[in-house]
Parts: sequence; C-alpha cells; structure tokens
Amino acid sequence: MHITSKLPNVGTTIFTVMSALANQHGAINLSQGFPNFDCPEGLKDLVSKYLREGKNQYVPMAGLPALREQLAKKIQLMYDYSVNPDSEITVTAGATQALFTAIMAFVRAGEEVIVIEPAYDSYVPGIELAGGIPVPYNLSAPDYRIDWEEMKRLVTPKTRMIIINTPHNPVGKTLKKEDILALQALTEGTDILVLSDEVYEHLIYDGAEHQSVLRFPELMKRSMAVYSFGKTFHNTGWKIGYIVGPDYLMSEFRKVHQFNVFCVNSFIQFALADYLQDPSTYLDLPNFYQQKRDFFQQAMAGSSLKPFACEGTYFQLFDYSAISSEPDTEFAKRMTTEFGVAAIPVSVFYSNRQDNGVIRLCFAKTEEVLEEAGKLLKKV
Repeated sequence: MHITSKLPNVGTTIFTVMSALANQHGAINLSQGFPNFDCPEGLKDLVSKYLREGKNQYVPMAGLPALREQLAKKIQLMYDYSVNPDSEITVTAGATQALFTAIMAFVRAGEEVIVIEPAYDSYVPGIELAGGIPVPYNLSAPDYRIDWEEMKRLVTPKTRMIIINTPHNPVGKTLKKEDILALQALTEGTDILVLSDEVYEHLIYDGAEHQSVLRFPELMKRSMAVYSFGKTFHNTGWKIGYIVGPDYLMSEFRKVHQFNVFCVNSFIQFALADYLQDPSTYLDLPNFYQQKRDFFQQAMAGSSLKPFACEGTYFQLFDYSAISSEPDTEFAKRMTTEFGVAAIPVSVFYSNRQDNGVIRLCFAKTEEVLEEAGKLLKKV
C-alpha cells in the first residue's frame, strides 16, 4: 500500500536521539526539558485523595468549573485581567494540545503563520497539518531580539496568525513591554490572531515581571494564551494545561477541542482546583528556579563554554566556539560520547537549521546533577 506522508520531513526528534545516546554512554542528560525531581507532595496527596474518592468519570468538556474558577482568580491576581471562567478558559491535555488545537481551529489552507525561530518543535508541524504556510522570523545569537520593523515586512494579506513564546524556549529570553506593544501595533486593525505560548510564565528571573498578553486588553481581543501545569509543578508527564482567550475565539477553539480530546483527566483537575487556592504554590517558583540557574552558572564558572544571559525558562544556552568550530549537532553528540553530558544543538529549532554554534542545557535538575555536570564540562 502506498501512503503519502502528511509530514514527510519529520523523523526521529533530536531529543530522542540525544537521550538514547546519553543512555548508551552513561552521560548526564541535560538535553531534554524535564525536571529530575518530584512534584510537590501536597499536590500528589490531593491527586491520591480524589482518585480514592472515585473522581474517575468525565468532567465538562471545557474543564472542571472549580479549576477554571481558580485559574480566573490566578489570572486576576497576576495580570489584573478579568476573565470569564465559563467562556474564556479551557483545560487541555497539556500545552502542546492547546497549541495544536488553536492552530487547527483558525488556520486554513494557504494561510500564513509567522513563527519566531528558534521555536518549539510542535509549531511548524501543526501549521503544516492545518494546510498553512509557516513563515519563519529568525532570531540570531547572542541577543536573540526581535526587530519589529523587520517582522512587519513578513506580514502579507495571507497572514492569519503570529506565534510568540515568552519566556522563550530554547533561548531563555523574555519579551519586554515594548515588544508586546509593538506586536499590538503590528496587528491592530488586521485579522491577524496572536497565539502566545507562555508555559514558562513562572520561570522568570531577577525581579522581572512576565509580560503576558493578558496584561494588554486591546491585544487580548485577538489573542489566545497557553499555559502548562506540567512546567509549573514539575510533572510534565501529567500532560495538563489550559488556554485563555476571548469568548468568540474560545468558542471556535472548543469546537475542535471537543472532537480531539473532549475533556482532560478528572481527578487531577479536582486536585489542582484545591492546590491553586494557595498562591504561594506558583508565586514562589521564580526564586526556586533562579537558585538553580545561579547554582548551575556557578558550577560552570571556569568552563570554556560561554553562557548567554538566561532571563527565563529552565534552559541555559552556551557558545562553544572556544572549544570547537564543528557543527552544533556534531558537537552535541561529541559532548555526550566524550565529555559525559548530553545537550541539544540549537540549530534543530530552526526550519533552515541555522547554526550559530550554540547548545542548550537544562538546569531543572538537582544540585548534585548540576554540580557533576559542571565538573565534567570544566575539563573540556
């Protein structure tokens, strides 16, 4: 039987390759973006409680009402933005499902979507499956900043959506207020939608405020913002997140969502609804991860790998030009096999495989792991 692939250019991801290589060579795996420590005990206790109480059946398609109400309170507290929990929040099976569903709901065949690259690897396949055309805007090392006049030149009558990501994976930069205002001006008076990937909203450092699109009511009239409990509470395997947007967009999103997953597992939603009643569970996260960032940077002090500024996320970029001029993918593989630490080459996050000689390491690990990785890399 002959089958024509809908994603002919998609193969085994670099994350799978590097993790397998790390396992094969017994290397410390700082390539994949997940914590090696457990989620909060109090949250696990609540999950067990509701599982034992038999909360095993379907909840409403949009999510448990009590959870959506808590999320509305959280949004009001953090961003001073009033959201209707009934019509403007949907609980999803992770942030990736929310992103994919939003793209499928709004992007039609032949329409263009501007993607700021390097970019999370699910954006472009989602656009292509919707029949859309990805239009990359390439950021460059070392500053990875957007030139909004240059961005404006990418907008055409076919532009349906712009996808932003702040704090940004993989580069660890954040969009500033002036960036969001520039985006607002760029899209004003158009039919362009903004899909804002904000899964690292609580992982932002040095006293900075996360510039969510939720802070900008005019921009929110055309925006949807995506969040992840997995990134917030160190439980990426639970695959639960949510999306926020105005009711006229959310109603279209839910049309696709209901035939995709319909609803998300019940007992975790009950647990999260309780857990979120204490704002310290998320407000303390910037300090928690900043300590890990600072510890890792100190552990790497004296290494020939040159760190870039990390403003958010749990990823740290390094320039390796003082060690090698080889392509970043080859260097990352050699790091794993010869140096004992697995990394991700940043070129894989570009459609054109733009190689700036930069690797990404994840510091969502215990201090023991980060310290050992630093010792190994300082020998290089």
